[in-house]
Amino acid sequence: MKAAFLAIGDEIVGGLTTDTNSGFIAGELKALGVEAVCGFSVRDEEDEIIRAFGQALRQAELVISTGGLGPTADDLTTACVAKLAGREMVLHEPSLQFMIERFRGRGMEMPPNNRKQALFPEGAKVIPNPNGTAPGFICPITVDGQTRHVACFPGVPRETRHMVAATLVPWVAARQPGRRFLSRTFSTVGLAESRIDELLEGAIGPDEARVAFRASFPRMYVRLTVDGTPDDDLEGRMDGLEARVRERLGDAVYAAGDEGLEETVGRMLRERGLTLALAESCTGGRIGDRITDVPGSSAYFLLGTATYSNTAKTSVLGVSEQTLAAHGAVSTQTAEEMAAGARRLAGADVGLSTTGVAGPGGGTPDKPVGTVCIGLAWEGGTWARRFDLGDRGRDWIKATTAQMALDSLRRWLLSALV
Repeated sequence: MKAAFLAIGDEIVGGLTTDTNSGFIAGELKALGVEAVCGFSVRDEEDEIIRAFGQALRQAELVISTGGLGPTADDLTTACVAKLAGREMVLHEPSLQFMIERFRGRGMEMPPNNRKQALFPEGAKVIPNPNGTAPGFICPITVDGQTRHVACFPGVPRETRHMVAATLVPWVAARQPGRRFLSRTFSTVGLAESRIDELLEGAIGPDEARVAFRASFPRMYVRLTVDGTPDDDLEGRMDGLEARVRERLGDAVYAAGDEGLEETVGRMLRERGLTLALAESCTGGRIGDRITDVPGSSAYFLLGTATYSNTAKTSVLGVSEQTLAAHGAVSTQTAEEMAAGARRLAGADVGLSTTGVAGPGGGTPDKPVGTVCIGLAWEGGTWARRFDLGDRGRDWIKATTAQMALDSLRRWLLSALV
């Protein structure tokens, strides 16, 4: 099967928003043997949308669009597909009721224009959207006597990714009778894509599995896909391949599955009955935000502080003025005392800290922008390490430091910290 991709929206064409949906969906479908052949971006103009769909349908059996499913006048995707397919628009009552209840749950009455999002081309398969008000749909279209399909999703990546996994992937797999597919994703940390490729070279033959890489900063994923007949032992084959991946990549693999480090660390803390406190400086609360994104994190997360100034470091965490004077705020010594202070303040089993120069100013010859220190403290011990990340932008430095701090905690929990 060949697939084409269409990103719809003035903001996409104008460079205000980056299309991340098409690449993600192409990666998901590649695991099912679907070949991506082309991609387009188009403005919110009816003629241009219809023309782009027509061009894509001449090149692929499946066209996947994102965007243009909202309630406003410039959201034209559904109407354009209906016009192209020669189908009437019909109301999908379950979608309408879901939207009404969604607004009601927020104490609001649904605006009348949202009703538009429950209208679909007649005969289309509706794709529920549990995370938003814009359902998607799959619609058959006849081109030169052959039936092709258009699958439409909202532009919000979080919504689209769930819908693709829940509906589009099974739909595509079911259209390949006699074949069964199994994929397994490995979440990694600390290795660039090129390095992972080097380490896995020769480990898995092209006749054994398809190997794909996907970067979603600050995460890096490796995905294996095997296929065979319904009677084949795909799980057994995959288990053998996983063993080879883990042998080559070692503890850089932190989870089998699409999982954030905050989930992995949280599970490890819960299993060991340990509690955590944070003292963040350069990351400004990013680690705490990620930790508390995990449901049930209150079982192990006790305290998070953003002690940005030296005064806060001394008055809240008990970092000594002598340490700050002798070594500075960005130092392994300060990081250790910050972690110990957070642990002591919360009565936690382990304290984790970050301090650094995120830029663009504040760097010195000895501590240039990108210098960060991460610290840990536990009963009977402390650990800290300096990292020189380079001046790659404030947001990148903060996000990378948060990822490295969580990985340091993971490695401590594995007794693999060096």
